[in-house]
Amino acid sequence: MYPKKIFLDMDLYSIFMLVGVLACMVMIRVLSDKRKMRAAWQNLVLFNAVIAVVLGYGGAVLFQAFYNFLDDGKFEIVNGTGATFYGGLIGGTAMFIIIYFVAGYILFKDGYHKPHFRMVSDMAAPCITVAHGFGRLGCLMAGCCHGAPTDAWYGIPMDIPGDGTNDMVRVVPVQLYEAMFLLALSALTFVLFLKKKKYLLPLYMVTYGIWRFVAEYLRADDRGATVVDFLSPSQLISVLLISGGLVLWAVEIYIDQKKKTTAPSEVEAFDAESDTSEDASEVEHE
Repeated sequence: MYPKKIFLDMDLYSIFMLVGVLACMVMIRVLSDKRKMRAAWQNLVLFNAVIAVVLGYGGAVLFQAFYNFLDDGKFEIVNGTGATFYGGLIGGTAMFIIIYFVAGYILFKDGYHKPHFRMVSDMAAPCITVAHGFGRLGCLMAGCCHGAPTDAWYGIPMDIPGDGTNDMVRVVPVQLYEAMFLLALSALTFVLFLKKKKYLLPLYMVTYGIWRFVAEYLRADDRGATVVDFLSPSQLISVLLISGGLVLWAVEIYIDQKKKTTAPSEVEAFDAESDTSEDASEVEHE
């Protein structure tokens, strides 16, 4: 839609992607500070998030290349290969988990990182959605991931990439709808995290999975094929995401119920230690 480079050799797609990543980093810092996490833990999560974004983008391109292979039999990674969100989510998440536990084992001899991993997973909900929301605005600017042609009042004229013409086509702005949904979900989970609510990651997995499954019916770009004829690749992954979210939700509830009958958790012990240290520090300053 607006593919021209406008600032520092960057187009609006790249600018919105960068804003999304920066918003994600800021949110990680704010939420970590609110929970009074150790500085070393915060730095681990921040640096790990940056690495996960970079490697996750590689996964996004790799998945898109695989989709292209299923569609036309050609597997190649070139400048115009494209990228798919689910590929980035899967690849980035896998690398984040690996780095978190490997680096955490090295940095925290007392195992501080292990009981607080669940906090990271809850924090992921608002952070991923804010980055993804701005990314979808970038898609709107680029004209990719567009909806079906329409003459309705809500249609937005777009110069669709790859259609072989320079004509503007009025389409359903699916990218805008998804950006609004994601940013609203980010705000909701942000507030819930500040209130120390749990189950935010499974909440994200289920709600976004449902949204994405339905939104695929509004799309008109090439979605690729799967072993299930009536499902696009994103819909098939959405089903897995929803299923995984429900299983994770059930597991977390089971763990919480079990904790009620046992001694205080490691997280509570570390938090108590942190509160004691802060109280002592205040006394010293007085």
